[in-house]
Amino acid sequence: MELSVKGRNLEVSDAIRRYAERKLSKLEKQVSRLATVEVELAVEKNPSIAENQVAEATVRLKGHTLRAREATRDMKASIDELSAKLLRQVKDERKRKATKRKIDKHALDADGEAPGF
Repeated sequence: MELSVKGRNLEVSDAIRRYAERKLSKLEKQVSRLATVEVELAVEKNPSIAENQVAEATVRLKGHTLRAREATRDMKASIDELSAKLLRQVKDERKRKATKRKIDKHALDADGEAPGF
């Protein structure tokens, strides 16, 4: 899995970069080696927005793209919630694919042909 962390409107410190990489490394167990994950950390400059620490991620899988966005008052909390959301989305995607394979498998007769043909 290829992981890139970049910043918009801020310099990403090494500590935050390592923290994001450690949290999102949990995805490695769920996705293929060919998947790419792009994390963008930002600070909203609008003073009326209280939750201005934003973490956005794009996960490119084979055939699907997953996106998530989280905003809180603390960057580490945003990264935590973002990783939880991405893990949930990846698990749902894997479950959806497995269900589709199971339906396709059961749609065939015992002799390997589709019923009614």
